Amino acid sequence: MKLTLRGVVFSALFAAILVLFSFASISLPFTPVPITLQTLAVMLAGGLLGARYGFFSMALVVILTAIGFPLLHGNGGLGIVLGPTGGFIMIYPFSAMLVGMILPRIRVKGFMGYLVAFLVLEIFGSLLLYLAGVPWLMYKVPSYTFAKAMIAACYPFLLGDAIKAAVAVLIIVPIRQVFSPERLTGSSSHSVVQRTDVRM
Repeated sequence: MKLTLRGVVFSALFAAILVLFSFASISLPFTPVPITLQTLAVMLAGGLLGARYGFFSMALVVILTAIGFPLLHGNGGLGIVLGPTGGFIMIYPFSAMLVGMILPRIRVKGFMGYLVAFLVLEIFGSLLLYLAGVPWLMYKVPSYTFAKAMIAACYPFLLGDAIKAAVAVLIIVPIRQVFSPERLTGSSSHSVVQRTDVRM
């Protein structure tokens, strides 16, 4: 996978956004899963950087956190990545990648365009996370039944995730009208052809 310098820089920027958003956290008394803005960062990374760099930016945070850098909520180490909320964390890169793959195929024009873009972000930038997060929580906390895990790690967050998806659409669409992911990351494949006219 060939990476551009601009793409790496923007990937680092969105990785920093994820780290920053992780500090906007509200703990709930009945669950180890906090309310955060992290999923908004995942949506923005995939929507603005595209599949490749969206994945790279989120994977950067996951890997560095696992190594021990205190990046998520000011904490780091395998205990964070493999802890009760680890299912959500480990799926971040894949969520951003899928958003980056699907969203560019949508022509956002008019209400229906915005609605479809919202659904893409909601499904792949939010609901997808629960497919990994809820089972992982059940694995880490064996006393949690499926119903209890859904109450602890899904139901309280659905409304907030919908709001974050709506905000992400309102941010991504205007920016992408000016800066496509290829232009933003410098990964376009345009080549300059020099033409020489030969007169006989």
